[in-house]
Amino acid sequence: MSNFLTASIGRKFIMSISGLFLMMFICVHLGVNLLLLFDDSGELFNLGANFMATNPLIKVMEPVLGLGFVVHIIWSFLISLQNYKARPVGYDKSNAAYSSTWASRNMLVLGALVLVFLVMHIIQFFIPVKTGGLEATMIDGVEMHNTYALVAGLFKSSVLYCILYIIGGALLGFHLGHGFWSAFQTIGMSNQYWLKRLQCIGKIFAIVVAVGFAIIPLYFLIKF
Repeated sequence: MSNFLTASIGRKFIMSISGLFLMMFICVHLGVNLLLLFDDSGELFNLGANFMATNPLIKVMEPVLGLGFVVHIIWSFLISLQNYKARPVGYDKSNAAYSSTWASRNMLVLGALVLVFLVMHIIQFFIPVKTGGLEATMIDGVEMHNTYALVAGLFKSSVLYCILYIIGGALLGFHLGHGFWSAFQTIGMSNQYWLKRLQCIGKIFAIVVAVGFAIIPLYFLIKF
């Protein structure tokens, strides 16, 4: 088992599995965030945020999710370092654009920029929610954090944050565009029948995620 984890294919497999797990989280997270667009009173989003904060299964999955992020980040750097050591001498890049996509050649850079966006997200939203520094609100007789006031308030008050959030969504989309099909390729779906379809699905998934995250700050910029 230790040989598998240290081997190139083992590292890629772990990064792929952790990446697919994180993609599922992104879908759930985006779904809850999109509730911001359908109710300006904030009740719908607060209900969704409260469900995510109090659901026992979600609480169990939170440390697993955190571990998934750590594993994915560490393994991506290990693989990039391994690839660099395997190719210490510069090579001809003149035909790189024809043999691979821009995203595939810059996955580490994209990942690092997405990490910056994630850290910013944690500082602005996750930590305030977890530390209990939010005002309370009552919905259907249930007291809960007014998470809507925090999130919507930041989008309404800061054009800069809205722009950074849009850029972060676009970077995440670029990262997922290659990462989606690459993850499935690593776990065995690498024949031409599956690969072409997965590449197409990956592009659609990346666009949906990028547009989904970008449309939220755009909504607040335009409406408020």
